[in-house]
Amino acid sequence: MEAFLQAHWLDMLTTVLGLAYILLEYKASIWLWAVGFAMQSLGIVLYYQKGLYADCGMEFYYLAMTVYGFLHWVRTPSKEGKTGKDDLKAQRPITHFPQRLAAVWLFITIIAWATLYWFLVTFTDSRVPIADSFTTALSFAGIWALARKYLEQWLIWIVVDVVTCILYFYKDIPFKGSLYGLYVVIAVFGYFKWKRMMQER
Repeated sequence: MEAFLQAHWLDMLTTVLGLAYILLEYKASIWLWAVGFAMQSLGIVLYYQKGLYADCGMEFYYLAMTVYGFLHWVRTPSKEGKTGKDDLKAQRPITHFPQRLAAVWLFITIIAWATLYWFLVTFTDSRVPIADSFTTALSFAGIWALARKYLEQWLIWIVVDVVTCILYFYKDIPFKGSLYGLYVVIAVFGYFKWKRMMQER
């Protein structure tokens, strides 16, 4: 048991933080950015240890987007103002992903996927370059859409979470793998919850 805990404690800790993160995202609470910062910082160590180099590098982008997302949510108040007991409730209203940007982000994702795949194959010993580079590239769009508080960010994460769940079990990160399986379910419910919240405004 002790050996198991020593081998998986970082996986378990980031899993707990990840669960808190997705639940806060589901509620559209601005506290998700604080939890995300801690989770991503620890994720850098975990993914490097497991040889998921693209995911490891992605965490640095996540950290930067965490700061951006927090500032963007705070600085764009909704017409309704703050609600509930939480003074740090997210202020930016939920909107749709602009159609004019869909083609742009599709192009960025494809280029990022190809570039990351080439990097992993050329400079690392990664055994899962296709899946690792794909989830990383698509996550660029996902975290940006979350920072902008677009409803469709949930659809992006559903795809990312399905692939990541399979990948993490394959790479012996069972707790995070299970978490991403749960993410898929929460993302589906999150999409409809955000859609209702958007319509209510």
